[in-house]
Amino acid sequence: MILLIDAGNTRVKWALAEPGTELGAWIAHGAVMHADLQQLELHLSEAVADRGVDRILIANVAGNALRVQLEYVLQRCLAELQPEWFASLPALAGITNGYRNPAQLGCDRFAAAIAGHALEPGLPVVVVNCGTATTIDAVTADGMFLGGMILPGLGLMASSLARNTAHLPQIAQDGKLPDGFADNTDDAILSGILAAQSGAIEHACVQHQAAECIISGGAAPYIAPMLKVPYRIVENIVLIGLHAAAGSAG
Repeated sequence: MILLIDAGNTRVKWALAEPGTELGAWIAHGAVMHADLQQLELHLSEAVADRGVDRILIANVAGNALRVQLEYVLQRCLAELQPEWFASLPALAGITNGYRNPAQLGCDRFAAAIAGHALEPGLPVVVVNCGTATTIDAVTADGMFLGGMILPGLGLMASSLARNTAHLPQIAQDGKLPDGFADNTDDAILSGILAAQSGAIEHACVQHQAAECIISGGAAPYIAPMLKVPYRIVENIVLIGLHAAAGSAG
């Protein structure tokens, strides 16, 4: 059994899976905010009890400080195992990394690209992860990662407007979108940032001639209904990519 961990900029998500089984068929899974990282030890201890975990695979984009904290937690839960730190490679799990410098590609984006190709083999796809940042990446039918776009996530867009523009309120990103043009400032902000996110995604899908957009992340349920291209919401796309990578020979 393998423990998969996606250490993002805001949350740490984890799942237990068997290599070679259906992608996303977790034996157990969960998530904690960075501020609640002490709870991760409790959750993992309960999840791995009486289960034969023999591998740990981690994608970390949150920096060295979080890596040290994760190592401490894992040392207490699974002291006999050394974690493997997932990194972007020139090729892995059916994906060829087309980045100018393959190692520079964020390991979360590489994992998401692997997941997108594994979920829709033989189709050109755009893979979107709507987290602290929104990443929009193109993968060809034969598994070439072409590159993509990065823009501020939905929450960052909203908070930036509230922080840097006089008299504009902070709004909830899960507010109800009005029909037509907004007749108040809160709705105008929400309408604008959702249109910006969905417009960027649609632009990428048209440019890539994508058969489908695979969209994931905490803001996906708010952005996806705005899309006018075929889409599929997939939870925990990075963990799915790690799962696919763990079962790949290369």
